[in-house]
Amino acid sequence: MRNSYFYILLLVLVVLDAWLLSHPNLIGQAGVFFFDYEAIETVPKAIGTVSLVVGITLLITWLLGRLSQAIAIVVSVALLAASVYYLFQSFSQYNTGIYKLTGAGFRAGAILLPGLVVLIVGQSTWDSITQKRSR
Repeated sequence: MRNSYFYILLLVLVVLDAWLLSHPNLIGQAGVFFFDYEAIETVPKAIGTVSLVVGITLLITWLLGRLSQAIAIVVSVALLAASVYYLFQSFSQYNTGIYKLTGAGFRAGAILLPGLVVLIVGQSTWDSITQKRSR
């Protein structure tokens, strides 16, 4: 992952996701208050939360790049499958039930976070598959 445009896009998406998560509608604000979601109450807290998730994902994928190519591909594909499942689960959860009433922006932010994880792990998987190693 040496492409600087990828990291610029990732930074923009982190800020966008944090803004979306910290601005639910009235029903969503009541849910954030009732369930005590302090991590997304304000934009700076949401930026910290989203950045932490993205940072941990980047760290895991960087560590995967240090493994041999065969092991990195297997683990990356497994993580990609798990993250796609997490994205599908989040999409299903936030488009049904009471979460459907929290506002389109908040729902988009809640779905974008696993989307960022899929983006990072997918990029790492692609790099693992296409990169030639001498090990």
